Amino acid sequence: MSSIKQFQVTFDCAEPERVARFWCEVLGYVVPPPPEGFATWDDFSRSLPPERQGSRFVCLDPSGVGPRMYFQRVPEGKVVKNRLHLDVRVGTGLVGEERLAALEAECARLVPLGAVRGRLLLADDDNESCLGMQDIEGNEFCLD
Repeated sequence: MSSIKQFQVTFDCAEPERVARFWCEVLGYVVPPPPEGFATWDDFSRSLPPERQGSRFVCLDPSGVGPRMYFQRVPEGKVVKNRLHLDVRVGTGLVGEERLAALEAECARLVPLGAVRGRLLLADDDNESCLGMQDIEGNEFCLD
């Protein structure tokens, strides 16, 4: 039997630090300290060749349980629906109106940060309600 592997979630984006800081707010993640010898991440970025400045950013789960989030600048913009998305679990164990209230409360917190509200999918025979959202660069995610 093989062991469970750690993984990171990588986002292709236009503005890595901006998108990373958005996800820090969504998930309660933190930006790690800059590399040794640099007082800030800006100092580190300025030490790189111009084409690499601001090209990547990272955020971490402060508890060490969740995956590392890596954001890398790519030249192309987002064109189609994501093939993979995050489900932000804010309604776990809740049903009905209580679940809807939790989804709406989290949506209300995220919209001022730049998230865009999508479609509310109401519970059916197989699934509980969830709310589709987009991050600040249009990447889809769900409040679940």
